[in-house]
Amino acid sequence: MTTEADFYIANPWRGAGMPGFDPSGVSVNVDAPLALLKLCPAAKVTPLVACPALAKSLDIADLHIKDESQRMNLGSFKALGAAYAIAKQAAAKQHGDDWAHALSGEVFVTSSAGNHGLSVAAGAKLFGAKAVIYLSVHVPEDFANRLRDYGAEVVIAGNSYEESMDAAIARAKTEGWQIMSDTTWPECYTGVDIMEGYLVMASEAFDAMEQTPTHIFLQAGVGGLAAAVAALARDRYGDAPHITVVEPDEAPALQAAIKAGKVVPSGGDVSIMGRLDCKEASEVALAGLAAHADAFMTLNDADCKRLIADLSAEGPDGPDENLNETIDEFIEEQQKDTGEEAQEETLNGAAVRAWEVLQDTGIEESSDELAAEPINEAVGNFYDSSRADQVAAQSEDNHFDEQTVSQQEPSSIA
Repeated sequence: MTTEADFYIANPWRGAGMPGFDPSGVSVNVDAPLALLKLCPAAKVTPLVACPALAKSLDIADLHIKDESQRMNLGSFKALGAAYAIAKQAAAKQHGDDWAHALSGEVFVTSSAGNHGLSVAAGAKLFGAKAVIYLSVHVPEDFANRLRDYGAEVVIAGNSYEESMDAAIARAKTEGWQIMSDTTWPECYTGVDIMEGYLVMASEAFDAMEQTPTHIFLQAGVGGLAAAVAALARDRYGDAPHITVVEPDEAPALQAAIKAGKVVPSGGDVSIMGRLDCKEASEVALAGLAAHADAFMTLNDADCKRLIADLSAEGPDGPDENLNETIDEFIEEQQKDTGEEAQEETLNGAAVRAWEVLQDTGIEESSDELAAEPINEAVGNFYDSSRADQVAAQSEDNHFDEQTVSQQEPSSIA
């Protein structure tokens, strides 16, 4: 059964949370991952990049992009997740200075639609463990090869993220391996440590801001990143920021769960927003977002395609003349893989509709805004497939990882 997605819904559970779901399961202990990151030579704070042209086009004073393209050489905030969770296990077992064999004999298995798999593979290799990554048939082969470059065993199974995860779980049970999933359910809570790692990115963004944000928009697949950022925002700022979670309209897993009052499969067709194309919410992430998020909204594939071009044209590097052609090629390739026709819209795009929603929630043209993670994984598959040629000068996987907009007063996140 497919859950019909609404463009925008208010969260009825805001504050008290959803009955039977404890939001305290989402850690706000950013000191824990920061302490381990001090031991990593590749770890450094990622920059906030000024983007005045885009700010002007949105009628706001200033906008900055949190550029995750150089995060620990993996090109994604995901490097802060599974790699940190694996490092946390290594720290508990390591003796002396032999970190390279701290997890020798361990095997971590997971399903991935993108950079989570890279993080698992890199973390396993760093500490002497093995990684086995399950991918659905829709994940590009060049990404599978990147995983193999990190020494991971790659298995293609299933028509969706959920089906490949089911295969990974079955293999883990048969072999006695450890599931390293970025989602959570009653038999698996590795996603809790992964979410704790994501706090680092949120903390860096908040530390770089001079004012309290008033609006935050967070992309979501299963909800791990969104839950971590929202929890830390509430811990630091209280009720001040208005937090909106954004999902593909073909995978409204969190919105469906909020409506149902429990984790439910959302259904839906395959979305081009491959990194967000998750049909079932993380249990712990849902608990946190039910308490901390103010609203849930969705974008469709046609809007996403248009917004990629808009953001490229207005981004810090200026227009990319090859980008529209590359997007068209990517969409055509996705159609070949899925047998589905891309939805084409000619009228108002998501940017216009999203701005109308922002005005309804208190943002005016003179508002200060910070845009956090609006499309980062939503366009992840596009950047994976086009990285080598057309966007080599941009980030490898996550060009628009976190956008920060600020103005004189008040401050907001969009």
